[in-house]
Amino acid sequence: MTKQQIQPTFANDTIELAESLRDVIGRFVRNVRTGAGTPTSAQSETLGLLDRNGPLSVAGMAQTRNVKHQSMRLVVAQLEGDGLVERLADPQDRRSQLVSITPKGKEALSSSRGARVDWIATALESELTEEERQVLRQSIGILAKLGEAGA
Repeated sequence: MTKQQIQPTFANDTIELAESLRDVIGRFVRNVRTGAGTPTSAQSETLGLLDRNGPLSVAGMAQTRNVKHQSMRLVVAQLEGDGLVERLADPQDRRSQLVSITPKGKEALSSSRGARVDWIATALESELTEEERQVLRQSIGILAKLGEAGA
């Protein structure tokens, strides 16, 4: 017999806030990527993961990013074809391979991050008042706290 998971109950305003936050953040990220002309999320996230964590196996990346192994293999193949990642022998198991970000990949990652920062900075300056920017500065800590929840 398996234990039935108990679903927490939330106040309606909490559900509405959660949905609004999910929607707004999703649109914001898509608009930034489109406006800055940066790579797809899967490619960018994979390069960022390799940059932060160092060489990883395809299986390890798939597990960390919570995607299917086959999907991760396709992303790695695209990045490898563009010279942004390379395969290395795993020093722990010579039969296995690790994927590592190349200098060209680091440059591409830095460039896309810079383009996104520039797009956001332009939007901050052109669309928000100083008071709104101050509220946003204060909100960064709150969003960071939410981002660390359950981590």
